[in-house]
Amino acid sequence: MNVIKTFGSLEAEKRRNLLLLLVTGLLFWSSITTLLPTLPIYLEDIGGTTAEIGLVMGSFALGLIASRTWLGHLADSHSRKLVVQIGALVAGIAPLGYLSIQSIFPLMAVRAFNGVSLAAFTTGYSALVVDLSPVAQRGELIGYMSLVAPIGMAIGPVLGAFLQESQGYPPLFLTAAGLGFLAYFLTATITEQSRQKKDNSQANVPETPHRNLRQLLASRSLLIPSLILWLIGLVFGTLFAFLPLFLRETSLGFNAGLFYLTAAIASFASRIFSGQASDHYGRGLFITLSLLFYAVSMALLNQADTTQELFMAAIVEGSASGMSIPMIVALISDRSSSSERGKVYSVCLGGFDLGMVMASPIFGILGEIIDYRSMFALAGSLAMIAMLLFLCQSNKSFKQSLRFALGRGKDVYALEYRI
Repeated sequence: MNVIKTFGSLEAEKRRNLLLLLVTGLLFWSSITTLLPTLPIYLEDIGGTTAEIGLVMGSFALGLIASRTWLGHLADSHSRKLVVQIGALVAGIAPLGYLSIQSIFPLMAVRAFNGVSLAAFTTGYSALVVDLSPVAQRGELIGYMSLVAPIGMAIGPVLGAFLQESQGYPPLFLTAAGLGFLAYFLTATITEQSRQKKDNSQANVPETPHRNLRQLLASRSLLIPSLILWLIGLVFGTLFAFLPLFLRETSLGFNAGLFYLTAAIASFASRIFSGQASDHYGRGLFITLSLLFYAVSMALLNQADTTQELFMAAIVEGSASGMSIPMIVALISDRSSSSERGKVYSVCLGGFDLGMVMASPIFGILGEIIDYRSMFALAGSLAMIAMLLFLCQSNKSFKQSLRFALGRGKDVYALEYRI
């Protein structure tokens, strides 16, 4: 298998750290995704309205946005590993808050705190994976290492739904906490080259000038991926805040855990294929396909009346998520130097966070006047807007953008010297 060959070609220390990081990622994603199909229902069961559920679910992204910039700076200036540990520790602590609090507005604070976990873990994890990956295999290894998300989403939601239905909420929240703490303790066994030593070892390698936060925000090469991620965040936030409630309303016996499991399997397959292929055909084609798939999946949910249609929507959505975030992470890695990569991730992935924080309350309020199907139709239109933006603005000119987005041209924003 190519994955075995790829990992076998790495230095022993890098291979060990990547494998430890992989297991840590599986535990982390299993922890936070146990709550995906269950938390909206828990909020409804304790008396929350659709708008209140949207506010609580959206508060998750408030924690993401508030902490991204600081965590990105910490990852660049001090340690990627420390930032990963912060994410795992918060993932372990937050479910204990859900267990002890049963009032809607205090739960907004717990949910916001929980958001710090994802901001920290994804920032540190992505930067550490890129640090450990040879440039020629960057897309492939990012694809493999990002498999922790769909595998975790295959385990977590099914486990969460089972625990909720058979054991109740306390065992659910305790299990989520336990998985987070296990991830934290395992992270301690990962070794990381110090930032100072890494900088000294690369002293003779040409670097682009360091950019501050304002320069990163003003850079078109990073602004467009950030806008794309913002629109994806709106779609993603709408889907995961209201899908469990929509499925409960349909009375088809198709629970959210099964939807997430199906999506995770599709995501797994698409990541294996797209990661390696993007090193040869470019990131653009797969980003375009992912945005198209998001639009199609929302259209399918809008029309779904049978379990077969729900399965199809899950497969298409999983394929979209399997390509979108890993490919955009690879894209912005190509466009940034190692010394600024933590800040770059915090800026660009902050777009995704902003979309998530806006989606739940906005669509939650809309949910008082429109049904869930209409929500998904609106989310699908946002995915189409994202695809058109990428086709027209992903590179320096319209022609270059179109060629890159269709896999016919190079990314002119990619750095000549990538570290």
